[in-house]
Amino acid sequence: MINIVLFEPEIPPNTGNIIRLAANTGSQLHLIKPFGFELDDKRMRRAGLDYHEFAGITIYDNWEDFKEVNAKSRLFGISTKGRSNYTEIKYEKGDFLVFGPETRGLPDSIRDELGPESLVRIPMLPESRSLNLSNAAAVLVYEAWHQLGFESGL
Repeated sequence: MINIVLFEPEIPPNTGNIIRLAANTGSQLHLIKPFGFELDDKRMRRAGLDYHEFAGITIYDNWEDFKEVNAKSRLFGISTKGRSNYTEIKYEKGDFLVFGPETRGLPDSIRDELGPESLVRIPMLPESRSLNLSNAAAVLVYEAWHQLGFESGL
């Protein structure tokens, strides 16, 4: 399975859309607090519809808690500051794709911790700032799933 990690998500509909993405691809969703919304926020529920029932969701109090639980896992930070194009990575079952908050992206401290070899970017036109979080997550998850032959239960 591919793991989607949202570090301090801020916008409920994005998280709801990613719940739906996880449910439809067999991915596991990991949410790291603090959130910019309540988990029962009606906008998030509306975006995720009833898919939250089918998506595995794990919640962590902070980044340190997440790292402790997933210490031996391969982590890829998704950032406009990444060196590698997302298609250049050879994804494996169990990989974690780490996305930062919508308004700030991954903080320097997490990017530094992951290291430049684990920072991945989605190509965009030079004057572009960033993609919507749920769109970026879909791009990465489907690339990883494609590389894994669209096996069920990523």
